[in-house]
Amino acid sequence: MDISILGIPMDLGAGRRGVDMGASALRNAHLASTLRSLGHTVTDLGDVPVTVPETTDKFQDQGLVFLDEILSACSGTYQRLRDLDVGTFPISLGGDHSVSMGTVPGAARGRRTGVIWVDAHADFNTPSSSPSGNIHGMPVAHLVGLGDDRLSNIAGGWHVRPEDIVMIGLRSVDQRERELVAEAGIKTYTMKDVDQLGITRIAQETLERLSHLERLHISFDADALDPTVCPGVGTPVPGGLSYREGHLLMELFAESGRVTSLDIVEVNPILDTRNRTAEVMVGMAASLLGQRIL
Repeated sequence: MDISILGIPMDLGAGRRGVDMGASALRNAHLASTLRSLGHTVTDLGDVPVTVPETTDKFQDQGLVFLDEILSACSGTYQRLRDLDVGTFPISLGGDHSVSMGTVPGAARGRRTGVIWVDAHADFNTPSSSPSGNIHGMPVAHLVGLGDDRLSNIAGGWHVRPEDIVMIGLRSVDQRERELVAEAGIKTYTMKDVDQLGITRIAQETLERLSHLERLHISFDADALDPTVCPGVGTPVPGGLSYREGHLLMELFAESGRVTSLDIVEVNPILDTRNRTAEVMVGMAASLLGQRIL
């Protein structure tokens, strides 16, 4: 398989610094060589230019912090991925999760695509519902066409359909955000569901729900995993997916043969221990792309 890696070193959407170094941390954890060892052809496209926060004034525009800078980075991301050959498997390295407003439509390249959102958070706030104004808590809402028109139309009107989204690993959702997710009709699996149903059943139900789609995009936030597994994240929430649950989820999705793109986001080396979180996430990518025990 031809794989292209694109870094988006952006922490403008988050409430604390550090995830702008996530792409470098993942590269230093041998992402490319790990995937090459599995037989893939890997090309690193470098990084999308992103404004450094200290070089601009931090302010809110209609409840959105760093709106223009994030819009620029996500638009650049979309354009880079959109121009890839349709057979290429893009891996986008964040950066905070707001990068997905560019990665998801870019990786879709105009085609209807299902989104599997593996995250402790739903990221379905809008500017009017967000308690903080931090855009990394809003990308899914903008991907389905809600929120600010500038962010929801990065791909010129292409949107993800709510019925084409499944969220896995939720355990920290704001009250109004919870209502918005329910109103949109998005399928969700909280950590309670993981405990009750098990990862195998959740993966099977996810693939069945999205069975009408040939293309699936996985957007994997490192904070979906428990902080004891991935300590280097900006918004850790106890009680997340275990190491084996994360790998099993990726292995089962790999077996479907329908995953066509991947995000790895919210890796924060400043808060990490010896690049452990990046190494774990490289392992998750490997399980999605063919690594097996036997």
